Amino acid sequence: MMSTELIEIAGLSVELVRKPIKNLHIGVYPPAGRVRVAAPPAISDDAVRVAVVTRLGWIKKQQREFEKQARQSERRYVSGETHFVFGKPLRLLVKPAAGNRCVIQPDASDRLTMTVPAGATTDQKARWLSAWYRLQLKERAAPRIVKWSERLDVPEPRWGIKLMQTKWGSCNPDKGLVWLNLDLAKKSPPALDYVILHEMAHFVSPRHDDVFLSVLDRNMPGWRQIRADLNALPLSE
Repeated sequence: MMSTELIEIAGLSVELVRKPIKNLHIGVYPPAGRVRVAAPPAISDDAVRVAVVTRLGWIKKQQREFEKQARQSERRYVSGETHFVFGKPLRLLVKPAAGNRCVIQPDASDRLTMTVPAGATTDQKARWLSAWYRLQLKERAAPRIVKWSERLDVPEPRWGIKLMQTKWGSCNPDKGLVWLNLDLAKKSPPALDYVILHEMAHFVSPRHDDVFLSVLDRNMPGWRQIRADLNALPLSE
C-alpha cells in the first residue's frame, strides 16, 4: 500500500511517499527542484523531518544546480534557428513582408515560415511568435480540457495560458481555475495531455494523495514516464 502527502519541512514543500521499502530515500527533481521523500511506513513523521533537515544543505545545493541548468538557448529569431512546435523541430525561415502584418505558418517540409515587416526587431519577432504559440496552445488545449472534464466527471474549469519559469501548470480547485505554461506549445502532445490531466485531477483531490494518484494511474498509466520526459526538457527564460 502506498500513500502520498505534501508536508512542509524547514520551509520546503516535501512530497512524502509511504511505501513498503527498507530505507528512507530523499530525491530532488527537475525542473524546479521538487523534493520527494520515499519512506517505509514504520518511520515516523518526526524521523522524516530530521532526515530532511540533516540533508538540507545537499537539497539546497541540488536546487541551485537546477536553477543554473541551461534554459532554452537565447533566441534571435533569424533564419536557420530551430523552434519546436508540439515536440516537432522546425527550421525558421524569416521573410520580409510587403505590409505591416506578421504571418507565421509551418509547412510540410519541417519549416516554420515567419513573414515580418521590413525592419522588424528581435523583440517584435519574439512577441509575434509568442502570440502565435499562445493561439496554437489554446486551440490544442481547449478540446483536452473538455475531454478530461467529462472523463473525470468534474465541472469544466476556467483556464488560461501564461509563461511560468518553474511549473508546467497550476490549479486552484477552490476557484475552479487552471493555468497552463505557454511553453507547452513547444512540447509533445502527450506532455500537454498529462499536464491538463494532472491539474484537473486536483478537482477530484486537491492533494497529491492516493486518490489523486489513482486518477492518474487509471486514466494515463504511463504518466510517470511522460512527467520524467517533460521535466528533462528546458523551460524558457
